[in-house]
Amino acid sequence: MTGPRLFLVALLVLAACSPPAGEGTQSPDVTVEVGAELYARSCAECHGPDLRGTASGPSFLSIVYEPGHHPDAAFHLAVAQGVRPHHWNFGPMLPIPGLSTEEVDAIVAFVRETQRAEGFEPYSP
Repeated sequence: MTGPRLFLVALLVLAACSPPAGEGTQSPDVTVEVGAELYARSCAECHGPDLRGTASGPSFLSIVYEPGHHPDAAFHLAVAQGVRPHHWNFGPMLPIPGLSTEEVDAIVAFVRETQRAEGFEPYSP
């Protein structure tokens, strides 16, 4: 097993070994707040400060990023390995070094919370 499959299996194993909610974990509000700060530093330049995209990257409010199409693990894979263009013509997303699994979890929590609050936009290539 190599590449994305191995990474996904590793993520699932780590998730299974994580402590239950409330045992050594941050509250959801703290995680979303931390995620907002990390998103602003690591993602907003391309995906927009409001998650609505820029000339360099797509909107995370696009229906394409709803959890059933791009689950949370897809964000982890994108950060760790980068992404080839497949929905839009922005070019490849390069890996983002220096973010821990917990930091990416916080970014995803912020993105998901914003998606819940704002709703999704139709796909527009």
